[in-house]
Amino acid sequence: MAFVAVNPATEEVLRRYASHTVRDIDLRLATAHEAFATWRRVAVADRARYLERCAELLEAELPAIARLMTEEMGKTFASAKGEVAKCASLLRYYALHGPAMLEAEPIATSASRSGVRYEPLGVLLAVMPWNFPLWQVFRVLAPNLMAGNVVVVKHAPNVPGCATLIEDLFVRSGVARGCVTNLFAEVGDLARVVADERVAAVTLTGSQGSGRAIATLAGRHLKKCVLELGGSDAFIVASSADLDLAVAMAVTARVSNNGQSCIAAKRFIVVRDRATEFTERFEGAMASVVAGDPMDTASELGPLATRSQFDLLVEQVRSSVAAGAVMVAGATPSGRGYYYPATVLSNVALDSRAGREELFGPVAVVHVVADLASAITMANDTCFGLGASIWAQDQNEVEAAIVGINVGMVFANSPVASIAELPFGGTKRSGLGRELGRYGAREFTNVKAFYVA
Repeated sequence: MAFVAVNPATEEVLRRYASHTVRDIDLRLATAHEAFATWRRVAVADRARYLERCAELLEAELPAIARLMTEEMGKTFASAKGEVAKCASLLRYYALHGPAMLEAEPIATSASRSGVRYEPLGVLLAVMPWNFPLWQVFRVLAPNLMAGNVVVVKHAPNVPGCATLIEDLFVRSGVARGCVTNLFAEVGDLARVVADERVAAVTLTGSQGSGRAIATLAGRHLKKCVLELGGSDAFIVASSADLDLAVAMAVTARVSNNGQSCIAAKRFIVVRDRATEFTERFEGAMASVVAGDPMDTASELGPLATRSQFDLLVEQVRSSVAAGAVMVAGATPSGRGYYYPATVLSNVALDSRAGREELFGPVAVVHVVADLASAITMANDTCFGLGASIWAQDQNEVEAAIVGINVGMVFANSPVASIAELPFGGTKRSGLGRELGRYGAREFTNVKAFYVA
C-alpha cells in the first residue's frame, strides 16, 4: 500500500509514496536512537536556536507550505497560512520559555539539597492525523525537542507531502538527522514499532478505536502514552449571552477547518429564553456560508479531506434525519469533490448518530433547554470530554460553566482553541495526558528526584 495524496476539491491524485519496508523502518529507528544519544546532550539554549531557525524557514516559505496543505487535505488557503504562522509562533514560544519549564526545581526536605530534574525519555512515536497536518505534529515536536527527546512521526496516509516536508524543515534548520524522522509505516507495522525497545513512549491523535489499540500496545510493553481522541464540544448560549458575538462565533466554531477539528463546537445548547433569536440568526448565517475552491479567497468552506470522511458524514446525517432530526439549513451534497454544505440539525434525538457521535464536518446540532443548569447537564451527557465554551456576560454564569462542565478545557466568550500557553487535552473518552504549556513540555520526561544528605 502506498501513501497517496488526493486533492479533495478535484479528486485528482497528486503524489504517491511507497510505504517503508520492515528494513526501512528498522534503519530509521536506529538513526533516531543514535540521534537521541547526541541530542540529549545538546544544551537547552542550543536546542532553542534550532527551533528558532525552523520557525524562520516556515515563515520564509509560508505560501508554498500553505498551498501544499490546501492541496492535500482541502483546508482554505487562508486557514492553511494561519496554521503555518501558528507553528512558527509555537516554536518560538518553546524556544523562549522551554528552558525555564525544564529547569531543575528545588524542593525543601531535611536534605541539604533536594528536588526534581526533568530528563528526556528517548525516542517518541507520534501517530498523527490529517486535519491539521503541521500544527498537530509541531505541538508534539516543539516541546519534546526542547526536552531532549527525538520524535518518529507516523503521519496520516493522505498527507504524505506534509509528512516529508516536516522532516526536511528540521534537517535544513540544522537539527541532526534522526531527531525528527518521517515513517511511512502501515497500521500493521505499528505493533512492531511500539514494541521496539528503542521506542520509549507513544502519542496519538485520532479516533477512539485507534486510541484503544495504541493504549493496549503501550500498556503491554509498559510504555507511557498520551492520547487525544476527539470530542463533541458543547457551545452553551446562556441567558446573558451577547448574541451578536455568539452567532458570529458559532459559525466560525463550526465551519473552521471545514468543520474537521476535534475542538470544534458541535452541539449548540441554547437556553429557552434566547433560543428563538439565536437559532433563527444562526441558521441564516450557516445557510449563507460560501463553499468553494479552497484556494479562492472568497471561499469560507472547502471540501472534506477524504472520500471516506465524506461518506461517513453523509450517512450520519441521513440516519439522524430518519430518526426524526430536522435539517433546517443545508442541502444534499453533489458534484465533484468532497464538498459538504454548512448544515444545521434540530430536533435531534439524543440516541441518534448526530446525538451521540462526533460529526467531523460542518454540521451543527442545536438543542434547546430550560436553563443553564440543564445546559450543563446536557453538555456532560456524552462519552467525550475534550472542550466546551460558554457564551455569557454574567460572570456567575461563566463560573458555573467553568466549574460544572466535565471537560479538559472551558473557554468563555471564545471558541475553544489550542494555544501554546495552556495545556491541551480531555477527560473521559477524549483521551489521556496533556500537550502544550509547561505540562506538555514535561509530559514525556523522567521526573527524577534527587536528595543530597
